[in-house]
Amino acid sequence: MIVDAHQHFWSAPLDRYPWMTGKLAAIRRPFGPRDLAPLLKENHVDRTVVVQARMDLQETQELLALAAANDFVAGVVGWVDLTDPGVAATLGELRSGPNGSKLVGIRHQVHDEEDPNWLLRRDVQRGIAAVSEADLAYDFLVRTRELPAAYETASRFPRMRFVIDHMAKPPVRSGDLDAWKQGIAKMAELRNVSCKLSGLVTEADWTNWTKEQLVPVITYVVERFGWGRCLFGSDWPVCLLAASYSQVVELLRTAQRGVVRHPLDADAVLGPNAERVYRLARARR
Repeated sequence: MIVDAHQHFWSAPLDRYPWMTGKLAAIRRPFGPRDLAPLLKENHVDRTVVVQARMDLQETQELLALAAANDFVAGVVGWVDLTDPGVAATLGELRSGPNGSKLVGIRHQVHDEEDPNWLLRRDVQRGIAAVSEADLAYDFLVRTRELPAAYETASRFPRMRFVIDHMAKPPVRSGDLDAWKQGIAKMAELRNVSCKLSGLVTEADWTNWTKEQLVPVITYVVERFGWGRCLFGSDWPVCLLAASYSQVVELLRTAQRGVVRHPLDADAVLGPNAERVYRLARARR
C-alpha cells in the first residue's frame, strides 16, 4: 500500500489563494481528483492525504466532501482558526459531520506569518492543545526561521503527533543550508515529530535541478529521522512547477537506493508511516 501523504486540490475562484501569484501561472487552474487519479495509477500509488491550501474553514469542508466521494483520498489535513476561543467546538463539529471521519490533521500556513514565534502565542498554543485533545496530527508548514518555535511547540505536547511539511523548505537555491541543518537535527531529537520528504523540487531551480543536488538533502533528513519517521509526499500539483509526478516519485526512489542507514525501514516511507501518523486505517473505517 503506497500513500502519497501530501497533495492538494483547489478550485475556482483562484483569488481565494493569495499565495498563488503570477509566477505560479502553470498551476493557476482548478485541480481535482480526476486530474490526479491517472497519475496515481501510473505510479502505483494507492491512497493520498489531501492538505489544505488556503486558510478557510470552507475549504476544509470542501476537502472532506471530496475525500468522502473519492476512495483513494484516505485523509484530510484541514485548516481551522487556532486563535479562535471556540476552536475545540469547531473541531468537534467537523469530526461529527457526515464526512468527518476523514479529518486526520490540521495545518496553518505559519511561514506566511510575520512573527517567527507565531506558534508560541498563547491563543495559538490553546488551539494546538485543542487539536491534541481531538487526537489529530498537526502539520508544521515552516521554514528555517520558524523551526525554533516548532521545536518548542512539539516539546510542550510530547504525546501529540507532529509532521514537518516539505522538510521545512531547505534553501536549496542559495545553498546556505547550515542553519536549516541545525534546525532539522534538533527537531529530529523529538520522537513525536515526523518529516515529509516532499516539496523539494520547487525549493531548487525549477528548470535546472538535478538528483545529484537534491538527494543529499533527502539523505540528511533521513539520517536524522530514520526512514521510520519520514513520509513520502508529492506536493502535487505544486510540484508541476518543477517536475512531473513521476519525477518526484523517482527522486525518492533514488534516495531510497542511496541511503544505507535503516535500510530495512526504507519502504515504510511509502505508506506505513503515513498510516500510523495520520491514523488512516481509523479514517477509512
